[in-house]
Amino acid sequence: MKINYYLTFFCIIFLNSLLYSQRLTREQVDDTIQKMPSFSSHHDNYFITGVPLHESIESNTADAKYQISFKVLLTRNTLPLDSYLFLTYTQKAFWNIYQFSSPFEEINFNPTLGLGKPLYNKNDEVNGLAVLSYEHESNGRDSIYSRSWNNVSLSYHTLINDRTSLNVKAWLPFLYKTDNPDLLDYIGLGEVRLEYSIKPEKLLLNITARKGLEWNWKGAIRTQLLYRPFKMPNQYLVLEWFNGYTESLIDYQEYKSMIRFGFILKSNEFDILRRKRQNN
Repeated sequence: MKINYYLTFFCIIFLNSLLYSQRLTREQVDDTIQKMPSFSSHHDNYFITGVPLHESIESNTADAKYQISFKVLLTRNTLPLDSYLFLTYTQKAFWNIYQFSSPFEEINFNPTLGLGKPLYNKNDEVNGLAVLSYEHESNGRDSIYSRSWNNVSLSYHTLINDRTSLNVKAWLPFLYKTDNPDLLDYIGLGEVRLEYSIKPEKLLLNITARKGLEWNWKGAIRTQLLYRPFKMPNQYLVLEWFNGYTESLIDYQEYKSMIRFGFILKSNEFDILRRKRQNN
């Protein structure tokens, strides 16, 4: 499906959104942050495996992908403007498990230092969460195989309606031209993520989109369909389709269309926003 179809989908969801009748108050948000665990998930943790759609299926084109991601709170909301400081670490690996000796194709490392702040309306009710971050991402290799970039990013996380959440993130990259001087032509200056609950707590749809700086179709769309067959919270089966560029750093210039299936531990990082729905 073309990227503009997805953009149309984003617009339809946004324009048809409903305002929520009740939001968490500043006092409730402060209490929630005080009770948050010091160690928690950041991005989703998953293990998935699959095959390409853009080339023949062979042992060297099929693969597995997994991600480990966690977050450590350094402070509660005790900093100026009720903000809080945290560290995160995310590791994403591409594993050629169907080849002889099952070598790793690529491992990307992504540590982050972030500052989070809940945002409120004039009635002192929460509207969303803003996060200012310094990020480094690299593949830990040297010579011609080295890939790395750094950025300062600003993201905004909110709920559009009872079933839809929106994450918008923009970054200002630096120290990337030595390893990958044309990276922005593929990764762009930001991304948009939309999550729609088809059946609450049971069936979810996630779409993440990026657009490179050039006037072409270089960019990426990742679509995930999540189904929770278990009673345990945040444990889902996931079907993922990645279509585009920059899935990994080592071959960010290569187009990929991969469909994968597996298991995901969904992040609860933004439950501070979702929880207000349960309190309505």
